[in-house]
Amino acid sequence: MNMTERKPRNRGDKKRGRFAGGKSRKRGKPSRARDDQFRPDQQRRPREIAEPMEALEMEGIFGSLTPEVQHALQKEGYSTPTPVQAKAIPPQIDGRDLFGSAQTGTGKTAAFTIPLLQELAAEKINPEGRRPRALILAPTRELAAQIGDSITAYGRFLQVSHTVIFGGVGQGPQEKAMNRGVDIVVATPGRLLDLMGQGFVQLDAVKTFILDEADRMLDMGFIPDVERILAMLPKERRTGFFSATLPTAVEVFAKRLLVNPARVTINPEQPTVEKICQRLLYVDRDHKDDLLVSILRGPEVGRAIVFTQMKYKANRVCERLERVGISAAPIHGNKTQAARTRALDQFRKGKVKVLVATDIAARGIDVDGITDVFNYDLPTEAETYIHRIGRTARAGSEGQAWTFCSKEEAGLLLDIERLIKKPIPDDVEHDLHSERAFKSVRSPKKQPRRESRNGFGKNKPAKRRPRRTARFAR
Repeated sequence: MNMTERKPRNRGDKKRGRFAGGKSRKRGKPSRARDDQFRPDQQRRPREIAEPMEALEMEGIFGSLTPEVQHALQKEGYSTPTPVQAKAIPPQIDGRDLFGSAQTGTGKTAAFTIPLLQELAAEKINPEGRRPRALILAPTRELAAQIGDSITAYGRFLQVSHTVIFGGVGQGPQEKAMNRGVDIVVATPGRLLDLMGQGFVQLDAVKTFILDEADRMLDMGFIPDVERILAMLPKERRTGFFSATLPTAVEVFAKRLLVNPARVTINPEQPTVEKICQRLLYVDRDHKDDLLVSILRGPEVGRAIVFTQMKYKANRVCERLERVGISAAPIHGNKTQAARTRALDQFRKGKVKVLVATDIAARGIDVDGITDVFNYDLPTEAETYIHRIGRTARAGSEGQAWTFCSKEEAGLLLDIERLIKKPIPDDVEHDLHSERAFKSVRSPKKQPRRESRNGFGKNKPAKRRPRRTARFAR
């Protein structure tokens, strides 16, 4: 070919067959046709009937559950219901609203997932696209993920589908799950409202609504979002309301939400787990890192969670532990959801000894084998102390809770002790003991009585000055 000749441009049409045979490209369905499969009037299909399983002999309320749920409980190693399960499951099976209050680590999640799974499995129908039959709201992503894991475990032999919806991750898989249709949606309020606004979630078919950790919802300011979600739910439904603590605002909210509920309260007068060995160590603020390292190096400490107030402090403590050879991972709100999930997974598998967290992990994180909990910083809300130490001594095991208190935190400590109605045992036998912090808590100085200028104290008023008269009178 001469250099002056132009080479014909190869557009690749023949290769790709773009215009072969004069046929145009095959396009997807138009949006209206695609949405037809999610219309509410779509006819429900019956589920495929699985082979029945034999019933097992189990104790208490577990003996009256369906064989599929019994086999799932046996697979998880459970044969006897906990007190909250024994009291909460029967009224829910009967279709009543429930107001439940129990301390952490008592099996509360199973108390509402088991009757929900049994109820949905009995209907034996496939869910409609974008229209779930049950909704569970949780305040944090980690708690929502844990509830989803519980549904997977207890419903392994049931044909009940579910999905977990929360922020911090792409919503593409969540949209696909809703388009396909699920029986149960476990969600945090923010992302759920986003998907509702985009039309991917419709709540008009919900027959069961469960609000978990209602007091935490209140603390995090989610109640307005919950109100918006409630406005979209059908009036005729069964409602479960669960809260670890019962402040007045939670009681008022529950009365508006529930209709003639069965009330279940476990050990309200003993909010802390009795099998936890609690210790109070007085230490100056600048020496907390050294005290933490010295305890973590002990052979009796296995898997531990360290709680701080601030996110930057969680990062700093984690870096300090890594420098001295103690494996640690941080988890807080500034971390991406992928990083938080990875840190929890490493902690569960034992690849990381210490999880350094803010109070985002104080509730709902059920990790087996946590031997020690450290309150590096005291929480600003006394109730949070209960949820923190409740991460250990779960499922009947024992654990230790270490609380570091500086002089500046004396007031926060006294609030905690007023809530639990007893002093936390002092541990002063360590090298970094702060006598100044100890005296600020156990021997507080009384404020001296202020005297007025006349020297007679507050009871006797100062002498009144005469009124000034005008210098010149007209």
